[in-house]
Amino acid sequence: MDQHGDYEAQQQGMVTRKTSQSSASIDKQTEKDIGSDPVLKVEEPDEEVSRSTLLYQRYRPFILAAVAAVIIGWWISATVLKATRHRWIVQTLFAWFFVLVIAFRFIPNSVVSKPVGAVWEACVQEPFFKLPYYTRLTLGWLCLLAIVFGSAFGFPLKENTNYGDRAISVLGLFVFQCCFWLSSKFRSQIPWPTVIVGLFLQQVVALFVLKTGAGFSIFQWIATLASDFLAQSKAGATFFFDADTVSKNWFFVNTLAAIIFFIAFVQMLYYLGVMQWLLGKFAWLFFKLLNVSGAEAVVAAASPWIGQGESACLVRPYVDLMTESELHLTMTSGFACISGSVMAAYINLGVPADNIVTSSVMSIPASIAISKMRLPETDEPVTRGRVVVDRGAAEKYPPANALHAFSKGAVFGLVVAGQILTNVLTVLSLVAAINGLLTWIGRGFGIHALTMQLVLGYVFYPIAFFLGVPRNEILRVSQILATKLIENEFAAYTELIALQGSSDALSQRGFTIATYALCGFANLGSLGIQIGVLSAMAPTRAKIISRIAFSAMICGFISTLQTAGIAGMLV
Repeated sequence: MDQHGDYEAQQQGMVTRKTSQSSASIDKQTEKDIGSDPVLKVEEPDEEVSRSTLLYQRYRPFILAAVAAVIIGWWISATVLKATRHRWIVQTLFAWFFVLVIAFRFIPNSVVSKPVGAVWEACVQEPFFKLPYYTRLTLGWLCLLAIVFGSAFGFPLKENTNYGDRAISVLGLFVFQCCFWLSSKFRSQIPWPTVIVGLFLQQVVALFVLKTGAGFSIFQWIATLASDFLAQSKAGATFFFDADTVSKNWFFVNTLAAIIFFIAFVQMLYYLGVMQWLLGKFAWLFFKLLNVSGAEAVVAAASPWIGQGESACLVRPYVDLMTESELHLTMTSGFACISGSVMAAYINLGVPADNIVTSSVMSIPASIAISKMRLPETDEPVTRGRVVVDRGAAEKYPPANALHAFSKGAVFGLVVAGQILTNVLTVLSLVAAINGLLTWIGRGFGIHALTMQLVLGYVFYPIAFFLGVPRNEILRVSQILATKLIENEFAAYTELIALQGSSDALSQRGFTIATYALCGFANLGSLGIQIGVLSAMAPTRAKIISRIAFSAMICGFISTLQTAGIAGMLV
């Protein structure tokens, strides 16, 4: 059956995929069916059941009922106190989300999934898939074009912006897609439904955040929560230094302290199973919408939160069995996003937190669509048809309790902070040495400021133009993009914030586009990290990983630029 037939049959539920895997490398897992949905699994280490766990299981209904009552009481109290509209929306979503999570610990999923599935299949899925494949594909392209042009030209202009700027951003989006189509390894095998849905979702997220009050409030609340939460690390930093030193916002003090604290907290959430639950839900959503393998869905969902190396650890048993396309997407999604740990660094530098969070979420579907255009799937992935989250394989000695997990996470955070410190220091020094050599050579030609940033700044000039950057700011933005690719995003954001504090500051439109464009790990230093981490987990695939790593870095770089271009359509 050809690719088009495979996709159609899978969507209709007419094909049962059977995949075989080596029993020597992968243990059999218990499967839990969720109606007709793919199997969602969480691999957990074997642990002895403690007395406290038994007590919790016995009194679980009463404990959860009490928690739900407290949440509802808090929501009623907050509503009576007449919270602002922004706060009320966030409070309502926050409260009832957790109430529903508790409720569905006792209510079978089928109570909701079966009626919804019956209506969906009868009214949407069956009529749609009765249409010829190319008819459906045409409808998909028309919907994508409608939302792109509607986003760019359907909203009133903002200050210092015109429709010409937005038109250039739209043109840039099409130029990027054409370049990836032309450079695709297997153009006839490109999964166009995945590409269309990925680009459509990217546009939907942008519209929801930038053009709806509720979407902006939700993401602003998330960003404010993240900023306030990370600010708590200042208490620890003040203990070791002093309030005056902390108030200076030194990278060594504030940023690294926030990174260590955040990673420790995330490791505790892993121990409690919170992160696995969240990642499993996100991964299931990407699996259903974008028709990617379970391993790809997990890595893509995890990349914006836990980083490019750690995300692959969630599917560690399957990395050595990944296809070339899966490995390419794994690296692309890592390059296209940031991790929650370094988000603290960007926020502390003064970058708007809502821009960072929005950019990362938008880049997830973009990285999937772009990666599948560049290197389409031609094999059968082992995790096709199921979502697998590996909980315990990443740690040889799992923590004894939540406090132990927090402590171990702090040690790991210190290692990550040290890596960031040494990488930033050495890479900046190396670039300075190369620039010094180029400057010395350039003086022989009468060029007194020849640097790598200057050269790549002119190379990236047309790219910055297609993002919709104002004409008089294109060169400055393109040089900052060059800094990001050559050095890292830390150096680029530092340069951007310093520029905003000078007399040569960018306009609000240029600054917004630049903050979106820099929000990703695509740089030469991360290239080595990706190759090292994945090669260690998949030694038999090391040659393939090394061969496709540069392609994945470029795809991740363009993913963030595409996100910035879409932001340019709406600001």
